[in-house]
Amino acid sequence: MPTRLLITSAAAALLASGLAACGVKPVPREAQMGPNPELPAADQPLIPAIHIAPAEGWPAGRTPTAAAGLQVAAFAEGLDHPRWLYVLPNGDVLVAESNGPAAPIKRPKDLVLNVVTGMAGANTPSAERITLLRDADGDGVAETRIVFLAGLHSPFGMALVGNDLYVADTDALLRFTYVPGETSIRGPGVKVADLPAGPIDHHWTKNVIASPDGSKLFVTVGSNSNVGENGLEAEAGRATIYEFDRATGAMRAFATGMRNPNGMGFEPVTGALWAVVNERDELGNDLVPDYFTSVKDGGFYGWPYSYWGQHVDSRVRPQRPDLVARAIKPDYGLSSHVAPLGLTFYTSDALPGYRGGAFIGEHGSWDRAHLNGYKVVFVPFAGGRPSGLPRDLLTGFLSPDGHAYGRPVGVSVDRAGALLVADDVGDKVWRVTAADRPPL
Repeated sequence: MPTRLLITSAAAALLASGLAACGVKPVPREAQMGPNPELPAADQPLIPAIHIAPAEGWPAGRTPTAAAGLQVAAFAEGLDHPRWLYVLPNGDVLVAESNGPAAPIKRPKDLVLNVVTGMAGANTPSAERITLLRDADGDGVAETRIVFLAGLHSPFGMALVGNDLYVADTDALLRFTYVPGETSIRGPGVKVADLPAGPIDHHWTKNVIASPDGSKLFVTVGSNSNVGENGLEAEAGRATIYEFDRATGAMRAFATGMRNPNGMGFEPVTGALWAVVNERDELGNDLVPDYFTSVKDGGFYGWPYSYWGQHVDSRVRPQRPDLVARAIKPDYGLSSHVAPLGLTFYTSDALPGYRGGAFIGEHGSWDRAHLNGYKVVFVPFAGGRPSGLPRDLLTGFLSPDGHAYGRPVGVSVDRAGALLVADDVGDKVWRVTAADRPPL
């Protein structure tokens, strides 16, 4: 059902002004895709555009629309804000049912954002758990659903190395002992590292991925603001991808200046780490393009002082021209405000024509005049690099009147090569297979 909220008159006025801005002509989406996105002049209106797709949920019998040659069906339904997915070696699927901690209201903008996130279905209470889904009979639908881990604190990323299961809570990296085939974790977890969190914790999602040899973990930590407006002291340790050494427990900054990195993956040809990153807001409808990039050890990617290389953000005080001078231009634009979260490289042949590329879950905009994202896209690769513009893989998350049936988040590949997609508004996990093949 559509979200119903009591909105203060001040917030309503701001929302209305954003909606009125829908007459603004946008830069074509395709012009901001690829290695050289079009970057218009920065625009800093007194009241930034806000355009919400109110959360509605899926009508009975309706599904997303899959690309030609593919089909989609629900793998699991009735979940509680499913955000992230992890497929275990035996085929069981872990899903983090989670949301962020309550954010403090410090400025009028915070009140508006609270209203916006509520309408978009993004500030429901967190279930604080990881659930296990099992499809034992191979029909493409999980018939077993059981709480795998409970009592967590806004959990998100998961990674298994041997029998060590790592979970990234919003404030800590935890390790649990996993017994193959078990449907729940029985023993207590161990905190192996603190992660930057409250009391603000603006970007609460923390992801974790293991290196191919299992010796290192990489952990994402987003910024504590849009562009440093909470004070740069609040950004200590934020906007960073960390490397954690499993043998020593040492943790170091691997790459910095990334406003909100989420999905990560190792490109299968080169072995390079890639990530999707949510860029800054309030510079106009078409700034700044969110991006998909290889992540260089020691690299600085601009936030908050600049974007897309050396484009200076004049809002930040004090300025840091020394950092701007070495800011790395991202590899690949995804268009502005699409909110890319999920990422997985595809190494199977079960979906013909997709091997070697990357699937990206675009959660969707609410801070531009025209809605953008709300889909899963595919980026083709050749020789370890993107080789073309993104192609729509899964669409139809928006209703004809601009409400959100669902919003895609995490993406993962199951043992059969099907793509799984977490939908945190539809409370489902979708499964994408080839149209001419049975579920398994």
